[in-house]
Amino acid sequence: MAKQLLFIILCIGFYGNAQEIALLKYNGGGDWYANPTALVNLISFCNNNIHTTISPKPVTVEAGSTDIFQYPFIHMTGHGNVFFSDKDAENLRNYLLSGGFLHIDDNYGMAPYLKKEIPKIFPDKELKEIPTSHPIFNETYTFSNGLPKIHEHDGKRPQALGIFNDNRLVLLFTFESDLGDGWEDPEVHNDPDNVRQKALQMGANIIQYAFEN
Repeated sequence: MAKQLLFIILCIGFYGNAQEIALLKYNGGGDWYANPTALVNLISFCNNNIHTTISPKPVTVEAGSTDIFQYPFIHMTGHGNVFFSDKDAENLRNYLLSGGFLHIDDNYGMAPYLKKEIPKIFPDKELKEIPTSHPIFNETYTFSNGLPKIHEHDGKRPQALGIFNDNRLVLLFTFESDLGDGWEDPEVHNDPDNVRQKALQMGANIIQYAFEN
């Protein structure tokens, strides 16, 4: 019954007059606020290209707050340390199992910390690489080779890793890609337009999947 009530709250937040998405503020000292123009630009791209009506300014929510249940999509990023308390982990788990979606985009340096923090949320589940046949790569925009490479860093291949519940992707971890950098204002990283377009299109696919599943 509790999960059903949480799902109703989530749906009210989604199906209101305006759609909203949120940025996750977490503990541990990592820069959760990195890429300040990224979500604003992604929202604008989605509203102009995939017919969403997302509020232009994303909201900031804390991992342990029940406010997260108002948003169908939550984005998380940064370069450094991440720490989830037991309360944070339980709250995030309830949110995801009740219909929410969490996208974690490694802005380079988060992976070692997430390896110990994600199991707090789902101790009985493991991150799995998402096949290129998955709908998230085949929404409005098709990425036949999977996650695009936006920034080189170590030169490793980009990976989209996920946690599933009842065949629904509930947590997406994008690694060695740096999508958020590609969403930022052009002058921040001076990425070529075609690279920024790939990042924004992949981001739009993620938003679309989260809203529809």
